[in-house]
Amino acid sequence: MVEKKEKAYPSQFEKVKEITDKLEAGIQALFESEAFKNYLKTLSKFHDYSLNNTILIAMQKPDATLVAGYTAWQRNFGRQVQKGETGIRILAPAPYRKQMEVDRIDPSTGHLILNPDGSAAKDLKELMVPAYKVVNVFDVSQTEGKPLPTIGVDELTGDVQQYEMFFHALKKACPVPVGFEQISSGAKGYFHTVDQRIAVQEGMSQVQTIKTLIHEMAHQKLHSIDPKEMPPEEPRLTRNAKEVEAESVAYTVAQHYGIETSDYSFAYIAGWSKGKETPELKASLDRIRKAADEMITDIDDKFMALQKEKVAVKKEPEKKSVLKDLQEKPKDKVPAKKKDKRKEETR
Repeated sequence: MVEKKEKAYPSQFEKVKEITDKLEAGIQALFESEAFKNYLKTLSKFHDYSLNNTILIAMQKPDATLVAGYTAWQRNFGRQVQKGETGIRILAPAPYRKQMEVDRIDPSTGHLILNPDGSAAKDLKELMVPAYKVVNVFDVSQTEGKPLPTIGVDELTGDVQQYEMFFHALKKACPVPVGFEQISSGAKGYFHTVDQRIAVQEGMSQVQTIKTLIHEMAHQKLHSIDPKEMPPEEPRLTRNAKEVEAESVAYTVAQHYGIETSDYSFAYIAGWSKGKETPELKASLDRIRKAADEMITDIDDKFMALQKEKVAVKKEPEKKSVLKDLQEKPKDKVPAKKKDKRKEETR
């Protein structure tokens, strides 16, 4: 008798890997498009800010997306900073030259050259001394003028099955407060690293709202640790790498629940990547898969708990009504018997 082999079902992590493989393939296809070439041409004009400046920008304007200096907006993008806008203060290199005495070195031996009295011989040289100054930059939301090229869709549309309960499950799975607000910059949402809270733009479609919340939850999960407190083995990520990670997690988690976001997510990830090889995505795949897997497990637990609560609430009124009937029935019967007895006595 031939034994039947049990069908091997893929694990949750294997399903997550399958989704991230699809993500890589989709982004590679997008890189070949003409629209993306035009987008990259414009994006290349934006400065790549250091980790310290990225933190400064996030602290002052957490919903910032594209940042440039006052004249850079005019010269490179045909846009003007609007009146009354407050600049985002960051540090810019401001090295200066200084005449300094340095030891004279013998180029053939690499040894110090000494004076007749035994002291080290000196040369007067002009050196570049590193220094920094505070400058103002502005987010695209603080400017007006010529439209910037875009790729993909600006906002996702559509509804999500059991939206209210699913959104509630996400909030319960999120360790920081979540709220809706009118975000003036045009961003869909942001994670405030100082206040430790998540804001989501109000009035968006159900699909965009869910995707945005998962994106910001990924930021909170992966990027809320102060760089100074991070263990040495943890990578120090650029703003580009953080955005690639957060959107990749959002796409993966959304796909797991049957929510299609590729029209938005592929373009978003490609836009934050440095080139066709998507180095940020490849370097972070393990972190993305692990974070998505953990978030899915937590969301599932919270969703199931909410479903059980809903079932329990539905049953509770039934129990109360039965109890009420049991309590009321004896009271109804007693007066009836008394009335009957009185009638018999009268007769």
